[in-house]
Amino acid sequence: MKKLTSAETIVTITHYKNVLAAEGIPTEVRNQHLGSIMGEMPVFETWPQLWVINDLDFDRALQLIKAVDSESPGEPWTCSRCAEENEGQFAACWNCGASAD
Repeated sequence: MKKLTSAETIVTITHYKNVLAAEGIPTEVRNQHLGSIMGEMPVFETWPQLWVINDLDFDRALQLIKAVDSESPGEPWTCSRCAEENEGQFAACWNCGASAD
C-alpha cells in the first residue's frame, strides 16, 4: 500500500477516489476525521490522504490524478437561444437548458 496524495478537503480526495475506482484501482482514504484536531497537529498532517491498495497501481493512479488536475473547464460560451454567458464546463445553458452545441 502506498500513499498517493493528500488534499485540503475530503471533497477533493473523494473525487480522486471515484476517478480511480472508475478505472478499477482500489484505494483507501485515511485521516478523513483529523480535521477536528487541527491546531494540535501540523495542518498538513490532518489533511485527508488517498492510498493505493496495490503498489502496482501506483504509477497509473498518479497519472490519472495528474490528468484530472490538469483538465481545463473549457472556454466560456454564449447561449444561442437566450444569449446567456455560460462557463466552459457546462454542456447546457444554466438559464434555458439549451445545448452548448
